[in-house]
Amino acid sequence: MLLEWRCIKCILNSFGFLTCSGHFLSFQSFFLKVSRSEASHRMILLNNSHKLLALYKSLARSIPESLKVYGSVYHINHGNPFNMEVLVDSWPEYQMVIIRPQKQEMTDDMDSYTNVYHMFSKEPQKSQEVLKNCEIINWKQRFQIQGLQESLGEGIRAAAFSKSVKVEHSTAVLLVTEDILKLNASNESKFRSCAETGHPDDDFERETPNFKYGQLDVSYSGLVNDNWKLGKNERSLRYIERCIGALPAACMLGPEGAPVAWITMDPSCEVGMAYSVEKYRKTGKMAQVMVRYKKYLLQKNIPFYISVLEENERSRSSVKAAGFFEASCEWHQWTCYPQNLVPF
Repeated sequence: MLLEWRCIKCILNSFGFLTCSGHFLSFQSFFLKVSRSEASHRMILLNNSHKLLALYKSLARSIPESLKVYGSVYHINHGNPFNMEVLVDSWPEYQMVIIRPQKQEMTDDMDSYTNVYHMFSKEPQKSQEVLKNCEIINWKQRFQIQGLQESLGEGIRAAAFSKSVKVEHSTAVLLVTEDILKLNASNESKFRSCAETGHPDDDFERETPNFKYGQLDVSYSGLVNDNWKLGKNERSLRYIERCIGALPAACMLGPEGAPVAWITMDPSCEVGMAYSVEKYRKTGKMAQVMVRYKKYLLQKNIPFYISVLEENERSRSSVKAAGFFEASCEWHQWTCYPQNLVPF
């Protein structure tokens, strides 16, 4: 037995698992060190309704940088129509939050409309090691990472490089309302009622008999898809159908009974796909839709924000006229392609 112990002792000592006295303290320290290192890169699935509500309220303190994730958690807490899930690096004191579709949603490796991750970090510079974890992001798919922190980019690009994945970065101006920013100051999850907002919109209340404001019906998904710069394909059509069918969407119906201007919302509460047909541009119809849509979202306590390309000055002016202003941070998107799925 003594000979056997000495042999075992030599083996363990060669790996640094024993102290000079022959005890297992070094082995325990090594084991704990490895466990803690692995745990530091592991994300926790947050699926308890009370914890999700606590997260939602906590994220309000980081608005506007947290708006992408904040809006996603809102929809998750209200029926989760897009089957999203929430991952945090620790709880209740978290540093990073990642929202992603559940596994059963991400079956099409080319569907970058569905394969979208929304991200917020209190320490963006430390995101690289978390993102390298294959269990968090499916690096074999074409996907997008969206966030409102430019500093996330360094970690995303480094992690993508380690996976031999190409990254394309795009940015836009983020536009918000005063009501959204006040959530940060008050740490509240509710807006004031529409009557309290005080935004003058009397001019928009006077409709001609030939035009009617209303909900955008899912039957017009094809029309929206055909006029969406990022759409015009089958995958985008399915995505638009889902957005219009599950989330608030509004339009102005013209004399022919078809929409002449419309606006939709995405799974992160971002307002987008706004469009008015050429015949009715510069007539105020888009502004009318925008103001009434904003009033509805405020009444329902639904968070919202808009992103517009910096060079699109006309759209930026239109959005500002509806009561929005440019936020202190920008909108960012990193589109990632594995080598075998890089578009030509």
